[in-house]
Amino acid sequence: MKKLHRPELFGWSRFDEARNIDFNSLLWVRPEGNVLVDPLPLTPHDERHLMALGGAVLVVLTSSDHVRDAVRIAELTGAKLAGPSAERESFPVSCDLWLRAGDEPVAGLEVLEMKGSKTPGELALLIEGHTLVTGDLVRAHQAGSLNLLPDEKLVSRIDALDSVRHLLDYTKVQAVLVGDGWPIFRDGHRVLRELVASLDG
Repeated sequence: MKKLHRPELFGWSRFDEARNIDFNSLLWVRPEGNVLVDPLPLTPHDERHLMALGGAVLVVLTSSDHVRDAVRIAELTGAKLAGPSAERESFPVSCDLWLRAGDEPVAGLEVLEMKGSKTPGELALLIEGHTLVTGDLVRAHQAGSLNLLPDEKLVSRIDALDSVRHLLDYTKVQAVLVGDGWPIFRDGHRVLRELVASLDG
């Protein structure tokens, strides 16, 4: 796994040829137990790396479209699975926890909900106030800037824009780690402001 912008954060990716972007996964290493977000299949090297870093106690899935290899990795590590509460009745895998806005499944991890995306109650995560982790709605198809899912995939553009504007409330965001595309490692709040300005323009 690759080191990210902070020593406790690691990531790995898979290039999606249909969209010409990377799909990304995240590991947050914590003394109280590690957290994975939207885990893709691991290479043998990355699997050994994960276990050397302490495995995981929690796997958070931002939507039903990001289940990826979560079940196998949860079985490998003994981690609990958490998914969006709004998808509870139709979620494709069984979860131990169902998350909604305002939840804090582990200390320092705040759950946000993104309305209007292609799945109900899509989750975004705020790590200790400094790193925003997004699923499908907020993405980055070009390095250095953010964009949204295409309008035709949104359930409600109005609700989606309201959710993105709400992200500006988190003024200490330094990095935006997207599920799909290029991560933003610096000036995250500024890049979010630029996204909102482009959507409102």
